[in-house]
Amino acid sequence: MNIEVKPQADFNRESLINLAGRFSYSKSDPEIKRVGFLTKEQFLEIAEWKSWRPKKWYQKNEAEFIEEVTKASFSATTERFRIESLTLLSGVDYPVASAILHFGCDPLKYPIIDFRTLWSLYSIENTQIKYGFDFWDKYRNDCLMLSTKYSLSIRELDKALWQYSSENQK
Repeated sequence: MNIEVKPQADFNRESLINLAGRFSYSKSDPEIKRVGFLTKEQFLEIAEWKSWRPKKWYQKNEAEFIEEVTKASFSATTERFRIESLTLLSGVDYPVASAILHFGCDPLKYPIIDFRTLWSLYSIENTQIKYGFDFWDKYRNDCLMLSTKYSLSIRELDKALWQYSSENQK
């Protein structure tokens, strides 16, 4: 994967904290009790928070299937299986899968991928995005590196990158 981290701005810890503090989204973050899998209600809460448009597809998933898929994903030993198994769920692609991993599995290890954060971090437009494991893995690792570098949580970094795009992307 040859995408470079080319942020739209010269971010530093203070600027990222200020951006995260201005973060404004119409819905509150899902508060999910982590027990090793998601119930259908938890799945719907996260999926609809990330993207409400495929709601009818999310609803088609049976409760047992959601629990089985998320249990397998959350207990996986490989990152590829962890995210790609979630795309077995109707309506779930990489952005929704990343939100499931963040809120349902481990908020310290998984950023939420979004066209806004990708624009802020890589200077790429929505039409240039080709989701796949290599792309996701690079994004995840770059976010982990930046959160460590600036002593921010993954969610604080995510909010800052999202807000920067919201304020600056045409």
